[in-house]
Amino acid sequence: MKLATFTHAGATRVGVVVDEEVVDLRAADPTLPAEMCGLLGAGAEALAAVEAAVGKAFPRIPLDDVHLEAPVLRPPKVIAVGLNYADHVAESGREAPEHPVLFNKQSTCITGPWDPIHLPRASQVLDYEGELAFVIGRRCRHVPKQRAAEVIAGYTVMNDVSVRDWQLRTPTMMIGKSFDTHGPSGPWIVTGDEVGDPHSLGLRTWVDGELRQDSNTKELIFDCFELVEHLSTAFTLEPGDIVSTGTPGGVGIAKKPPQLLKVGDIVRIEIERIGQIENPVIDEPEDTVRI
Repeated sequence: MKLATFTHAGATRVGVVVDEEVVDLRAADPTLPAEMCGLLGAGAEALAAVEAAVGKAFPRIPLDDVHLEAPVLRPPKVIAVGLNYADHVAESGREAPEHPVLFNKQSTCITGPWDPIHLPRASQVLDYEGELAFVIGRRCRHVPKQRAAEVIAGYTVMNDVSVRDWQLRTPTMMIGKSFDTHGPSGPWIVTGDEVGDPHSLGLRTWVDGELRQDSNTKELIFDCFELVEHLSTAFTLEPGDIVSTGTPGGVGIAKKPPQLLKVGDIVRIEIERIGQIENPVIDEPEDTVRI
């Protein structure tokens, strides 16, 4: 299934994308939660009800008539992985890590699959990072690698947008990874039964039609299941948590000369068997000042 969060007729709710239509889950079954974290947290019974709702005969909404939001509007946690492809390690001039390099992106960075990325007033050193992300489907701790697939609700596309000068100010990288709008994700969450092996997916990033990244998730140093085991050893994972698994080589800052994002650019990231997101770069609007 393709689980989506969408806005239609002024209301935002969850649905299932089937071909070029959206099944409005609350219309099909009013007992279902209207928000993704709630839906995932409701467990297997809710997902069975979702499958039943998809099978009902009732009017569906054309996909072109809805605005797709980030699948998880406000994740409990957004955890990202650095230096997780060998070619990105090489272009960064770093040693391959012995353990996953982890940092948080603040949940307020999350934005939709077609929404604009802001070039911040504080910096012009803006970069893209196309990534596979997975979404946790149930509360869990101490999950062994061989059972990790059981706690993953599905997979989505993520752009780990990075403000490079702010990123390098501190070893944690967090602040340069967490500017508002710097976590485009979507267009939906594809469940594991449709994705199949998450470690054999082509991943490509284009900027204004120019192919910048071209790789495959088989090149991950630490794969999705290893990451679940590693993270859940330390802390509880919760429904709606997003783990973005790292970017391959080809980021703008590493090119000679650097090819950073500028106003007017359009960044498109596509992952095989999941879908694509496409976000224009705009100047940070004046209305972001809130005092």
